[in-house]
Amino acid sequence: MNGFDESAQTMSLVAFIAVATVALLLCVMTGPERDDLDTFYTGYRTLSPLRNGLAIAGDYLSAATVLGATGLTALTGYDGLVVALSTVLSLVLLMFLLAEPLRNAGRFTIGDMLTRRAPGRAVRITACAAALAALVPLMVVQLAGSGNLLSFMLGFDSSGFRTGSIVALGIVMIAYSAIGGMKGTTLIQIVKTVVLLGAALLVSALVLNRYDWSLGALLQAAVRGSGAGAAYLHSGLQFDGNDLDMISSELTLVLGVACLPHITMRMTSVSSARAVRRSLSWAVAIVAAICLLLTLVGFGAAALIGHTQIVEAGAQGNSAILQVSGAVAGGGGAGALIVTLMTTAIFLTLLASVAGMILACANSLAHDLIAHGLRRPGKPPLKERTEMGIAQAAAVAIGLLTIALAVLARHWNLQALVTLSFCVGASALAPALVYSMFWRRFTRTGLLWTLIGGTLSVLILFTGTNLISGSPDAVFPDDDFNWFPYTTTGLVSVPFGFLAGWLGTVFTRRGTEEQREQYEAVEPLILAGPPGRER
Repeated sequence: MNGFDESAQTMSLVAFIAVATVALLLCVMTGPERDDLDTFYTGYRTLSPLRNGLAIAGDYLSAATVLGATGLTALTGYDGLVVALSTVLSLVLLMFLLAEPLRNAGRFTIGDMLTRRAPGRAVRITACAAALAALVPLMVVQLAGSGNLLSFMLGFDSSGFRTGSIVALGIVMIAYSAIGGMKGTTLIQIVKTVVLLGAALLVSALVLNRYDWSLGALLQAAVRGSGAGAAYLHSGLQFDGNDLDMISSELTLVLGVACLPHITMRMTSVSSARAVRRSLSWAVAIVAAICLLLTLVGFGAAALIGHTQIVEAGAQGNSAILQVSGAVAGGGGAGALIVTLMTTAIFLTLLASVAGMILACANSLAHDLIAHGLRRPGKPPLKERTEMGIAQAAAVAIGLLTIALAVLARHWNLQALVTLSFCVGASALAPALVYSMFWRRFTRTGLLWTLIGGTLSVLILFTGTNLISGSPDAVFPDDDFNWFPYTTTGLVSVPFGFLAGWLGTVFTRRGTEEQREQYEAVEPLILAGPPGRER
């Protein structure tokens, strides 16, 4: 049982249906014409900095981040706060290091950004494969978790309901991305961010009100409820005091999230580099505010719900935000409204997060793989109408694949898939983007070695982590082939990704000078933007 009364559950169900319907209607109204490829991929670069900033914040605050950060704070205290702040640091890194070069280099996809200085079909195909490897596990996590979450919200405890929820939500998310394109998914992200900010602000205020607006009193109550004593407010609970494991995890989070394809594609949806800077300024402020509010909610969950009840609802604490919302809301109509606001915010987060990722995957499949990677040189380019139809079909295909995998994975430890996505982003995509934007000598071979080597190193090392075996919460809890000492692979795979790119470049002999001249030709464009335009 979730502790919500019947009126709160009924209002939540009505709100879910209304929100899904209105969002679908808005996608239809804002969707592009059949031959308007720029609008489908980028919203024709007409998004204002504020709207794009809200959308970037929405992409950063995925369901995995919102539920995971709150639950981790409730269960581990200080370590959960560090994870929340690392999310903000990741966005700051994107703003100062990569945002403007990515905006200047890219047209639609991450493949466009990489082939600006290293053209080639192999680069397109490999970039598409890396993008799918980074995003598909994250989509599966959020869609698989949606069944359990809706079951908890609405009080239905059956496997059939969870499976039906996954399928129904997956179909809705496919419709959002295939019909709305960039403008449609952006609109949903904006609404989601505003509702989430309002819900987090309200619940955190009610939590503080329980303790006479004293943060010290709240933390003392959280320490008592955590069951961990004074260790709750110190580093080490999450990784049993293993500092290297914590460093590996934070390195993976900071680099991995910033370079995921559904994040980098947002850099191309504004008109200028100056607009990108302003967008990221808004995004950093919004993400920082929401993350701090979520940590307050997490401390409130530890204080008011307690460690035992949180873990009973889910070992990862993903239901903590809903449990504490029910605890502070009280009874009556006002309490039901508060619960409905938070459940609607979580529901919107699920819809918006997966829809944006489906769009990024579909764009990469249509533009990088089919329109360029598999198309022989010399053949005329695809018509925009044809490519857009392919992108919409790819959204349906990748969405159906995600639904099937989510149904199969709904009983797994989903944290393993979240970590896998972040590891691929940090170990393959991050080195490829950094080298491509800033290293003159970087070659096509180095780029391919980075993408392939970084991804393979993650997949090999990940099989030996305790997220796969050797622990009660592993994917295979009854087996033990745990040979890698850390929870995430970042401490080894991130340096390996950079090393692979360096070795591939150093040992490239053919065409090196030509490729360097190609980069020097586009270097001013990547680093400074088109001449004569607002910067």
